[in-house]
Amino acid sequence: MGSAKALAKELVRSKKTINRLYENKAQLNSISMHLGESVAIARTVGHLSKSAEVMKLVNNLMKAPEMAVTMQEFSKEMTKAGVIEEIVYDAVDSALDSEDIEDEIEEEVDKVLTEIAGETAAELPEAIRKQKLKQPEQRVGASGGEEAIVEGVDDEEEMEEIRARLAKVRS
Repeated sequence: MGSAKALAKELVRSKKTINRLYENKAQLNSISMHLGESVAIARTVGHLSKSAEVMKLVNNLMKAPEMAVTMQEFSKEMTKAGVIEEIVYDAVDSALDSEDIEDEIEEEVDKVLTEIAGETAAELPEAIRKQKLKQPEQRVGASGGEEAIVEGVDDEEEMEEIRARLAKVRS
């Protein structure tokens, strides 16, 4: 019986020792992970300090006030280019619109004549309608000298407006 008790004590002690070994193994794994984390943090700190040094060097090379002045000049030039581009587009659009307007005017005159005269105007040959449309244009052409003067005034007004806009952009 004594030897059975001694054997039982040894079994209990070995189970406790095994449990302690498992606990120690878990603690060693935990310590190993903490050490790995500390090494990773140290590396990160090193990389961040190097990045900070690089950023300082770049900041010194960049010279922020000079860059701000350059960006303002660039902004002014882009504004000027935008105004010039807008003026060119307006000129092109007005030139193209005059052709489209003539076609639209003819269509509107035809609609009005059709509404007013009804079937009679609709029965008129197209050549006669076009000839009637050209007759008022010829009358206007007779007073072409006056019209050229008016256009010259309009052109001068437009040029003054363009010059004013450019002056605003330059200032």
